Amino acid sequence: MYIVNSWYVAATSEELKDKPLGRTICEQEIVFFRNSSGVVAAVEDFCPHRGLPLSLGKVEGDVLVCGYHGLCMGQSGETVSMPKQQVHNFPCNRTYPVIEKAGFIWVWPGDFEKANIDQLPELHWADNPDWAYGGGVYHVAADYRLMIDNLMDLSHENYVHSSSIGQKEIDEQPVHTKLEGDQVITSRFMESVEAPPFWKMAMRQKGLDDNAIVDRWQICRFQAPSQVMVDVGVALAGNGGFDADLSVKAYAVIVDFITPETPDSHWYFWGLARTWGVADSVMTSIIKEGQGEIFQEDMDILERQQLSLSANPKRRLLSLDIDAGGAMSRRLIQKHIKKEQTE
Repeated sequence: MYIVNSWYVAATSEELKDKPLGRTICEQEIVFFRNSSGVVAAVEDFCPHRGLPLSLGKVEGDVLVCGYHGLCMGQSGETVSMPKQQVHNFPCNRTYPVIEKAGFIWVWPGDFEKANIDQLPELHWADNPDWAYGGGVYHVAADYRLMIDNLMDLSHENYVHSSSIGQKEIDEQPVHTKLEGDQVITSRFMESVEAPPFWKMAMRQKGLDDNAIVDRWQICRFQAPSQVMVDVGVALAGNGGFDADLSVKAYAVIVDFITPETPDSHWYFWGLARTWGVADSVMTSIIKEGQGEIFQEDMDILERQQLSLSANPKRRLLSLDIDAGGAMSRRLIQKHIKKEQTE
C-alpha cells in the first residue's frame, strides 16, 4: 500500500521545537527530536523498558528521556542510561534517515542503507527571494490515495469550492492526462474567462485590472511517493496563458505533500508558493487562511468519502475520463511498490 524506500514529509520545521514529536508514517511509529545543536534525529517511538511512546517524554541535551521511568535514549537508538539501573545491554531502537530542508523534516521509512539525499524533490520556489510561501498541516481520516485522486482531478472545484476558486468553465473544458517519465501530469486550460474571486484578488495585488478577461490554467503534477504540485494562475487574455510574461499574469504553485499514516488516515502538508506580493507578510497570512479553508472543504469531503467506502467495501466505483490522473498515479505507486517487493 505504501512506497517505503522514499522520502516523506514527516513534519514542518515549525512543528518540531524543544519537545519530541511522535508521528506515524506508513504505519511505523517514529519520534522526532532535536539535539542540543538543533539537528533532527528520528528513532522508533517505543521505550524498550515498558513500551511507553518516547514521544510522551522530554528532550535533555542530546537524549530523549522517557516519561515513565526516565530511560535515556540517544540519537542512534541506543539506551544511554536510566536512574540506578544497568541498561547497557539493551538492544538499540530502530533509527530512520532524516533530513531538514526547505522548512520541512523529511524521513525515509524504508531500508536505511538505501536512503539517498539525491532523491529529495527539487522545490524551485523554496529559499527563492522571488517567491513567497505559506502553508499548514492537516490530519485527514482517509486513505492517502483519495487525496491524490482529489488533487489530480480539479473538476470538483466548481462544487466543493464554488465561493473561492470554482467557476463553470472548469466543467466546460476537457482535461488532458499523460505520463512523462516518472511523473503523471493532468492539465486544463480555460481561455477568455472571468477570473474567480481568489484570482481577482491576486490580480489586484499584481496591479492588474481584476475585471479583465483572462486565460486560466491548472497543471497537476504527481510524483512518487505521494507529492502533487499544481501550477495555477491567470494571465490577461491573449498573452500566452501559462507562458505569458510575469508582468501580465498572477502565478502560483499549490504545494501538496501527502504522507500515509495508516490505511485510512494520512498527514496532509499543504501550502501555496506565489510570485506576487512576495514581501507582504499580511497577504501571506490572508492567503494561508483562505487556502486552509479551501482544504478544510476537501478534508470534509474525503473523510466522509472514506466512511462511505469503508461501509461499502464490495461496491465497485465507476471511472470517467476526469479520473485518469488519479488512476494513473495509483498505477505508478503500485509499480514502485512491486519493484520494492521484488528487490
